[in-house]
Amino acid sequence: MFPAEFDYERAASVSEALALLDEHADADVEILAGGHSLVPAMKNRGREPDVVVDLDVPALDAVNALDDRTVVGALTTYATLVDSGAVRSTVPLVAEAASEVGDTQIRNRGTIGGNLAAAHPGADLPAAVLASDATILLRNRDGKREVGATDFFRGDGETAVERGELLTGVRVPHADDGGFAYARKTHPATGYAMVGVAAVVETGGGGGGDDGSEGVVSSARVAATGAVDRAVRLPSVEDSLVDEPLDAATIDAAASEATDDIDTGRLRSDAHASGEFRGELLETYVGRALETAADRAAGDTPTA
Repeated sequence: MFPAEFDYERAASVSEALALLDEHADADVEILAGGHSLVPAMKNRGREPDVVVDLDVPALDAVNALDDRTVVGALTTYATLVDSGAVRSTVPLVAEAASEVGDTQIRNRGTIGGNLAAAHPGADLPAAVLASDATILLRNRDGKREVGATDFFRGDGETAVERGELLTGVRVPHADDGGFAYARKTHPATGYAMVGVAAVVETGGGGGGDDGSEGVVSSARVAATGAVDRAVRLPSVEDSLVDEPLDAATIDAAASEATDDIDTGRLRSDAHASGEFRGELLETYVGRALETAADRAAGDTPTA
């Protein structure tokens, strides 16, 4: 199908993009990043914006790894996230989640900024940024604004991005000693996650344990995608891990808490998976993500 007619604008800088958003403030405007969400929606799902602003901003296609954090520009593609040595060494969970997105063609075009702004309920990267405790970086005509990932996702296709704002990047803090993992069940029809779970588990270190802290979980962040209308943290799972040894018994107990923070009436349901089945998958994939994170924390599994 062909999309409805629209006005096309191209921005070569953040300032130009913001000026265009201001110029078309009274119109229905969509931002075009990689296009793998917007273009299908315009062709097949009735999305008919008045104006499309195409971002052609090289400065937003960048990875900047610092001592304690890595800043990823909004136009960084999934392929770059997967291949970047800086991303893989400093924020490997982001690289691992990006590797699960679509196929090679999609990974070569799709961007982290477009993925987060689209806020598809089965997208992989929202779970990764939640579990990484990342911060979403926004710009508007008045300056900059930052939103924690936990406050960014508001529902299916809904985020904290306000009218006239542009998502410019993501700041991801580096984790201390421990493990990470992203595990998912792929939806057979859409290619998105039917259920996906991202986990970052920090431990007391593995350097001897004279104080009894070796292998004991000091902090845990676990997030799920695909289960409800947005990616969400699972605080009951996280709480059950902290101050416990990261062993099989702890993981089983934590996984059993997977749906405790979710109203079962909110679980997504479609022709391929009922809400009840998604709830069962969530427990299974929480367990799988934590098992891999535990192996990595113990140094038994190569990291990304």
